[in-house]
Amino acid sequence: MTTAVRVPEELSARVPAEQRGAGLDRDAVRLLVSRGTEVSHHAFADLPGLLTAGDLLIVNTSPTLAAAVDGRIGHARVVVHFSTLGDDGRWAVELRDPDGTGTTRARAGGPAGAEVRLPGDVRLVLEEPLTTRSLRLWWGRVSEPDVLGLLRRHGRPIRYSYTERDQPLSVYQTVFALPSTDGAGSAEMPSAARPFTSRLVAELVSRGVQFAPVRLHTGVASTEAHELPYPERFAVPEASARLINAAKANQTRRAALPWKGGGGRREGGKVIAVGTTAVRAVESATGADGVVHARQGWTDLVVTPERGVRVVDGLLTGLHEPEASHLLMLEAVAGPAVLGRSYDEALRGRYLWHEFGDVHLILPAETSHVMHCSSN
Repeated sequence: MTTAVRVPEELSARVPAEQRGAGLDRDAVRLLVSRGTEVSHHAFADLPGLLTAGDLLIVNTSPTLAAAVDGRIGHARVVVHFSTLGDDGRWAVELRDPDGTGTTRARAGGPAGAEVRLPGDVRLVLEEPLTTRSLRLWWGRVSEPDVLGLLRRHGRPIRYSYTERDQPLSVYQTVFALPSTDGAGSAEMPSAARPFTSRLVAELVSRGVQFAPVRLHTGVASTEAHELPYPERFAVPEASARLINAAKANQTRRAALPWKGGGGRREGGKVIAVGTTAVRAVESATGADGVVHARQGWTDLVVTPERGVRVVDGLLTGLHEPEASHLLMLEAVAGPAVLGRSYDEALRGRYLWHEFGDVHLILPAETSHVMHCSSN
């Protein structure tokens, strides 16, 4: 599936939904719904009617940082993308070349010892590649201890050439974003949650849909290089672990009850992750027995079809490039046949890609139950 799809350039969402017309809000995007092999088309504002009381949405509360900063190596201009703060105080960074249109293009990483001059006479010295499998990101040491302050003063949100112009940081914050106690956050927006508005969240709550917050600080994911995800910081709070475990226990109890209706039925209590980051966080805190534990730290988990998912029943996500490693996770949740059918429909329906684009809700197929016999 991942090699057969080609996304036309005109299907890139170049500006946020609320800038495409007067009176529009963030939720003015389309929603492709896959329920097994059945595909249907909706507006994102229809989401409350597509879920059921007792369903649980896992949401990422990581805020987005202004992680792109201008710099120089010698006389050459560069843009530094600050990705992840390491335990030893170093930062994983990506250096990129300005492309003359306000965005950037990829450049070779390194070399070790290279010094980047940043605003305010701050120095960044590259030390070693982040991993041996890729030279794109490097560990670097910054002369200014308050790097997050540097980003607040001189940074801007990371953006790529498919977008039309720079946007304020507020455009890249989701309704679920909460400040971290240490000021850390995501280099790039956890974008699956972007279409949610306060009004929509209130409607979901009023219909009995629950929310389980987790946190995963995403690193940079340059569109030219679709490597597997790097280790990222995550946290699953105790309260969220309890909510998820209760939803899964209710599923088990309901499955054991006799059903005297006919045909398929929609069940509440589905555990649906909002974004691949939420999947990575919660699956990193889930044991082989399917029990979720309160946990925090670093995760290097890569969710693949071979590994599968242990707790997530469904996924709300954006539309991903054919080479993107995220598609492995989507196949783990939905299966390759479902994913291929969905993406064919998305292309046919002219859905928009990337962080300002349309979204895809993957749900389990409707279940049909055989009537149980009773001695009564």
